[in-house]
Amino acid sequence: MDFDALRRDIAGCTICADRFAATATGHRPRPVVWFRPGAKVLIASQAPGLRVHEAGTPFWDRSGQRLRDWMGIDEATFYDRSRVAIVPMAFCFPGYDAAGSDLPPPPICARTWRARVLELLPDLALTLLVGGAAQRWHLPTRASVTATVATWREHAPALFPLPHPSWRNTAWLKRNPWFETELLPALRARVQKVLA
Repeated sequence: MDFDALRRDIAGCTICADRFAATATGHRPRPVVWFRPGAKVLIASQAPGLRVHEAGTPFWDRSGQRLRDWMGIDEATFYDRSRVAIVPMAFCFPGYDAAGSDLPPPPICARTWRARVLELLPDLALTLLVGGAAQRWHLPTRASVTATVATWREHAPALFPLPHPSWRNTAWLKRNPWFETELLPALRARVQKVLA
């Protein structure tokens, strides 16, 4: 399958329509497709949040600002699809539960699309595994996010497991100062090398 056909198929996907209609948000699918062949960096993230769902642009929120800072790149580079592919474990916002918490990415999305997308990205030199769902898909692990991120040296320089850049994880960052002092300098150096 060629890129344009796959992009159209993902953008028109409605396999989770009933699931989303039954959530507290009761929304319709809106897949956010953000990749192009030739990309060198893959951001394997969780799923779009509500702001991304509304904007149609991945990481169009404070989490995106933090992730760009972690990577050491500007907004223009981050959103250059020919350089950075953003392929979440689910392309649509999964919705909120009755308590207002984010629902996990529906596994059917990754099962349906992920292998086909990755086949069209043969030039990847760096993959960022953002959050537990992406880490479990790409690594043979069932460990916690903290335990997986702590073993980042075992996966670098091709893979970097990361926590979600949500501002809700600020306390996690304070409890794990090695993330900022050890992992982030290595990540930024690798990003710069790959995108040079």
